[in-house]
Amino acid sequence: MSPRLRPVLTATAFTAALSALLVTAAFPADAPATSALPEAEDPSVALVRVVTATEGPVTSDVVLTGDIQAQAQTNVAFRTNGKVAERRVEVGDHVTADQVLAVLEPLTQRANLDNARAALVSAEAQLTQAKVTFERQKQLINGGYTTRPSYDNAEQQLRTSQAAVDSAKAALGTAEEQLSYTELRAGVSGIVLSRTFEVGQVVQAGQAVMVLAQDGPRDAVFNVYEALTAHPPGDKTIHVTLQSDPAAAATGHVREISPTVDAASGTVRVKVGLEATPPAMSLGAVVIGRGRFASREAVVLPWSALYRFDNRPAVWIYDSAAGTVSIRGVEIDRYGFDNIVLKGGVRSGETVVVAGIQFLRPGQHVALAAQDAAPEPTKSAAGESGR
Repeated sequence: MSPRLRPVLTATAFTAALSALLVTAAFPADAPATSALPEAEDPSVALVRVVTATEGPVTSDVVLTGDIQAQAQTNVAFRTNGKVAERRVEVGDHVTADQVLAVLEPLTQRANLDNARAALVSAEAQLTQAKVTFERQKQLINGGYTTRPSYDNAEQQLRTSQAAVDSAKAALGTAEEQLSYTELRAGVSGIVLSRTFEVGQVVQAGQAVMVLAQDGPRDAVFNVYEALTAHPPGDKTIHVTLQSDPAAAATGHVREISPTVDAASGTVRVKVGLEATPPAMSLGAVVIGRGRFASREAVVLPWSALYRFDNRPAVWIYDSAAGTVSIRGVEIDRYGFDNIVLKGGVRSGETVVVAGIQFLRPGQHVALAAQDAAPEPTKSAAGESGR
């Protein structure tokens, strides 16, 4: 007999005693499905219970844990260089589009604005003088008291002065705009997620100092194992519930799947866009997502049929013609709460031992206690994965 088998019948003299032990150990009194095996006429024959393997539809749920995030996030930065003079919001505050978040010291910008205003006043004064000169030359040339070159020079001076005024107005507008850049405005309504500056710090133009989560649609973001993206659920609809309050639920659809695998965790980020976000699902709230795989045909057996042989899963196959059993390795697809789903190893129609496997050996003659029908495949056959 093979030394690889864990339960081995070592002596014929103890067969009767072991058969009695089989009834007690393999089928305890509190197990209703296997508690009433009849006594065999030949004490050397083991009593077993079998089922006929059949293929049936198997569905399973994938259960994931993630959090709520905004679909759009905005990096907010100053549009000019300067030293931070004031910060008016904190992380977690809700802000509106026109709200001032922080202010830079405006010394340079105010000086530039004053210079622009002075330049505009000077240009307007020159324009006024040029207009008076031109009107005088115009009257004189009509009476023939001035030359054409003098008239042309006055007209040219008027146009030059007008251009200078236009340029001064543009410079003033630029100076006012630069002064407005010392105020950091949100631009969009949302919630402050983070900030990277303090009062007194010198910042550069374009340097992101805050991150805002924009108001609007929300995502349930999950980090899943890579194999799930290769064989995703048949329906892309994901049911999302709040971990702390299952009554807060929402429905979403897979919106984005990251094309890369995170080097640290070995997972892929999946974003599920929520159709309607309950108020309880605030940013950062932990949620549980459930999606269902497409139905498929597979053999489902009770847990009691599973055996370990040669360091791999196996089951005992009953040969009805010879009345003997043999061991066969199987490939497990997934484990359920009270049954297993097989990927291979057992064909539909074969008879599998589901009780009394503790003291079997290859080729042993057995007696059938009952012939049960194979259990109906259930959702629990596939278990919950991806948690």
